[in-house]
Amino acid sequence: SNAWKSWGSKRREGVLETLDGIMMAVETQAQYNTSYMMSEEHQYMSPEDEWDRDLLLDPAWEKQQRKTFTAWCNSHLRKAGTQIENIEDDFRNGLKLMLLLEVISGERLPKPDKGKMRFHKIANVNKALDFICSKGVKLVSIGAEEIVDGNTKMTLGMIWTIILRFAIQDISVEETSAKEGLLLWCQRKTAPYRNVNVQNFHISWKDGLALCALIHRHRPDLIDYSKLRKDDPIGNLNTAFEVAEKYLDIPKMLDAEDIVNTPKPDEKAIMTYVSCFYHAFAGAEQAETAANRICKVLAVNQENEKLMEEYEKLASELLEWIRKTIPWLENRMAEQQMRAMQQKLEDFRDYRRIHKPPRVQEKCQLEINFNTLQTKLRLSNRPAFMPSEGKMVSDIANAWKGLEQVEKGYEEWLLTEIRRLERLDHLAEKFKQKCSLHQSWTSGKEELLSMKDYESASLMEIRALMRKHEAFESDLAAHQDRVEQIAAIAQELNELDYHDASSVNARCQGICDQWDNLGTLTQKRRDSLERVEKLWETIDQLYLEFAKRAAPFNNWMDGAMEDLQDMFIVHSTEEIHSLITAHDQFKATLPEADKERMATMGIQSEIVKIAQTYGIKLSGVNPYTNLSPQDITNKWEAVKHLVPLRDQMLQEEVARQQANERLRRQFAAQANIIGPWIQTKMEEIGHVSVDIAGSLEEQMNNLKQYEQNIINYKCNIDKLEGDHQLSQESLIFDNKHTNYTMEHIRVGWEQLLTTIARTINEVENQILTRDAKGISQEQLNEFRASFNHFDRKRNGMMDPDDFRACLISMGYDLGEVEFARIMTLVDSNNTGVVTFQAFIDFMTRETAETDTADQVMASFKILASDKAYITVDELRRELPAEQAEYCISRMTRYIGADGPAGALDYISFSSALYGESDL
Repeated sequence: SNAWKSWGSKRREGVLETLDGIMMAVETQAQYNTSYMMSEEHQYMSPEDEWDRDLLLDPAWEKQQRKTFTAWCNSHLRKAGTQIENIEDDFRNGLKLMLLLEVISGERLPKPDKGKMRFHKIANVNKALDFICSKGVKLVSIGAEEIVDGNTKMTLGMIWTIILRFAIQDISVEETSAKEGLLLWCQRKTAPYRNVNVQNFHISWKDGLALCALIHRHRPDLIDYSKLRKDDPIGNLNTAFEVAEKYLDIPKMLDAEDIVNTPKPDEKAIMTYVSCFYHAFAGAEQAETAANRICKVLAVNQENEKLMEEYEKLASELLEWIRKTIPWLENRMAEQQMRAMQQKLEDFRDYRRIHKPPRVQEKCQLEINFNTLQTKLRLSNRPAFMPSEGKMVSDIANAWKGLEQVEKGYEEWLLTEIRRLERLDHLAEKFKQKCSLHQSWTSGKEELLSMKDYESASLMEIRALMRKHEAFESDLAAHQDRVEQIAAIAQELNELDYHDASSVNARCQGICDQWDNLGTLTQKRRDSLERVEKLWETIDQLYLEFAKRAAPFNNWMDGAMEDLQDMFIVHSTEEIHSLITAHDQFKATLPEADKERMATMGIQSEIVKIAQTYGIKLSGVNPYTNLSPQDITNKWEAVKHLVPLRDQMLQEEVARQQANERLRRQFAAQANIIGPWIQTKMEEIGHVSVDIAGSLEEQMNNLKQYEQNIINYKCNIDKLEGDHQLSQESLIFDNKHTNYTMEHIRVGWEQLLTTIARTINEVENQILTRDAKGISQEQLNEFRASFNHFDRKRNGMMDPDDFRACLISMGYDLGEVEFARIMTLVDSNNTGVVTFQAFIDFMTRETAETDTADQVMASFKILASDKAYITVDELRRELPAEQAEYCISRMTRYIGADGPAGALDYISFSSALYGESDL
């Protein structure tokens, strides 16, 4: 035992060199007889050790090897029209041995010696052994003499070396080769099957289920695996042997009884037989791998096309909404009534509160979908997505900008129109009031001026009529100002496009015509009275004085009453206080007016006193005026009554303006908090997007929480909208307490929502990039740390000079041409800056691998059995139904002369997957 161990240890290095590394992968368990067992640490020895230890070979294993190796040799020799019966005898002359090597290698060996002498046989065997050695295998302890002499152990060892070199050595699964590669392949294929657990090449195969599982995995039509029983190993093994021989062209190399009845079946025999299955199914494996690659590529394309269709649909819907909304906002047809314009304003508020916010979300989601799609296309080595004409993100942004410009103009127009209508209503009411007062005064004046009462009057009466006419002229001159005011108001109504301007103009024209006629009639009456003035000698001076003082005082009272009843519009407390000041000034004149009244009434008292003194019988009327003392008294009482009413109206307006001021302050208090809050959040998001803090998932969770906090803040925006609506309903159009308008807040809020959504999308894209490219979190952190270091301005962007310095610090050797090329990748829009997302995309593209058009083309070539075209049947047989139909619908017809009718061109299809052309 010790001698064998010593000899084996000295030989091991030579043996490993002999097999050129193969034995490291095909290390087999040493075979011992039941009378001698080595310790566990010496259970593995090289094949040369086993071939030289003839006495240690178990007879059962030798029997299995003889049968298996014989069947394996015959499976190749039958291609040359011959076979062997006895493995140690039929190879002794070297002829069939040379023929076997030619068949399995496909090469020609030197011409064999024809003689039958021993040295001829030895020469032929040596030619075979030399050929084996030429393939990188060193045969130690195997000589031609032992083969010629029929040494069974040496012959079996030589055949095993041939099997290793030509049947097992090239097996490779996941960078493992030979025995481990073959074992891993068996484990992968049998993993889903019950009662199968392949761990080795001996006892794992005793019940026959592993062999049946291999066949069923590749050809489920040949075996009903569900009917197999673990307690029927002989039946299972025979089923596998018969099916393999009949349908797979794998000869029967083992006996079921020998395997079942042997405690540990021979490993070499099992490996030889199992390797035949690997080679039988190798083509199917290659086709399966090719089909999987194609399915993966097509799945990526289908998903991308779905995202493109969704983008196109969402973009079309958004653009169509904008297209339909803009004409509504551009419709500046003014309504004639205030109520109709206020309804337009309410409709506009509904648009702002209800209809527009979902579209803002759609616009933001559209940009996110576009960025995600471009990232997926870039990660899958596909060309960038170019939306249909007019549906680029920039087109949508321009359309949206145009919408907001029209929207802003529409709101300004609405408010201007409401102010105009308010002014018109005020002027119209004022016009009616003044017209009514004027027409009330002129009523009957034309008839009076046309009377010829002076023709039959007495001298006193004539004088009285003359003085009366002079008083009328004074009154007429006093009313000139009102007529001018009426004309001025009518002109302003026309300039402001009053809806009932025709009625206003007609009424104004009537008043002006009447006024001109009154002037003419007055002049005519004066001329008539002057002609007879010499007839009148006396006149009651007191009546005349009364009339002269009473008329302007009466006119002053008319003006005072008009002013006290005048309507007013104010928009601030300053304006109402100005009106109150003016009213206070008016009240300050009342004592003087009262003195004037008392003086006027004193004249009447003097007339009465004189009449009583001199016994004059008064007619009861003043010949110089229609104003009676009672008229003066009544109007004076009316003036005194209107003064407190005016006080009340002004105080009510003060209360209203104070309420408006409270609304202004209330709005400003909130706006001055919300505006800076939005700005602060925008700046914080800008810092979050470039700061390193934990994994991308942690950043995503933090950003989601951040987004939720922002969404929760929406109630403050809604409250501010409510205050803004109250302000507009109260016709408050300016606010000196804040620089923030509701429009500023709305735009800032929409930008904040869009920014946080874009930031989340950038992290999502980084996760997509990391997972798709196999980039670790540590690498991403390194990329981010490098970016932040060279982001001098801390705004999430690098200038080209900073970007160049960053690349140089990471080991890039940059010339001007190379740097210009890189800049076209990271700044395709020539913005002059490099964003963090563009930097990450560039770094991952530099460090990761992607599938290529050549790889997909090679996979299709496998499915097409090396043809330059592929048929519809082949696609439907090798690919899942959905992917097969996808290819059939998009592949062009093959135009080569060697293709059958209906053949498809997979080469141009593969190129189109990665090119600029459409499928």
